[in-house]
Amino acid sequence: MNLRRDVFQAIADPSRRAILLLVASQAMTAGAIASNFDTARPTVSKHLQILTECELLKQEQNGREIYYHINAKKMKEVAEFLEPFRSMWEDRFSKLESIMKKHKK
Repeated sequence: MNLRRDVFQAIADPSRRAILLLVASQAMTAGAIASNFDTARPTVSKHLQILTECELLKQEQNGREIYYHINAKKMKEVAEFLEPFRSMWEDRFSKLESIMKKHKK
């Protein structure tokens, strides 16, 4: 059975977001990533599999090691999708702040 993974379901998990932050600055092996968590290594491997299936991470083989690194193109797609929502909420929060300041006087 071939499951289609959803990017937003993938990043909804705090552990997967933490993995993305870890590999954002440098490529890391699964073992190096797992050493940052208090969970079983197979659990981290499953998170890596999901992030890879969603194309948020890319794998690169270097000798016997597989390194995981951020897929900047896919992350940019996600950011571009979210941008209108961020702008809308910033505008709403600014208006709310303005209203609150008027009523605080």
